Amino acid sequence: MLEALIVVMTVLAMEGVSILAHKYVMHGFGWAWHRSHHEPRRGWFELNDLYALVFAALAIALIAAGTAGAYPLQWIGAGMTLYGALYFIAHDGMVHRRWPLRYLPRRGYLKRLYQAHRLHHAVGGREGCVSFGFLYAPPVARLKRQLRRNESRPPSERQ
Repeated sequence: MLEALIVVMTVLAMEGVSILAHKYVMHGFGWAWHRSHHEPRRGWFELNDLYALVFAALAIALIAAGTAGAYPLQWIGAGMTLYGALYFIAHDGMVHRRWPLRYLPRRGYLKRLYQAHRLHHAVGGREGCVSFGFLYAPPVARLKRQLRRNESRPPSERQ
């Protein structure tokens, strides 16, 4: 039971880590990789996919260390892996349609998640974006207000 709790808590923590990494790394000094995600995709892969490889390598290393005796690292790695799978389904699949299932949510949480990420991409660059989460979506009305506020500010003052 403790192991399941560690996995669930890691998934929740990963959303916080991902929000910070997305806002301050991917839209900051790591923009060189992430830019490809905000431009039309050419082919199946984009440079931004390297971030998934980095997180997957870290999860694999944690699982390996945990199975070698460094408990509970394998369960933290498992939680990171579960988060990655959820990201792949929701973000790459549903929002960006990078795999063949064509599902467009009409209501509820998935619709809000879809809309929030579309609003993230409404800005033509790295500054002024809103909604940096991958599985958490703030209310859409709040994101739209934030976008309007960002548009009225000079680029150097945008969030």
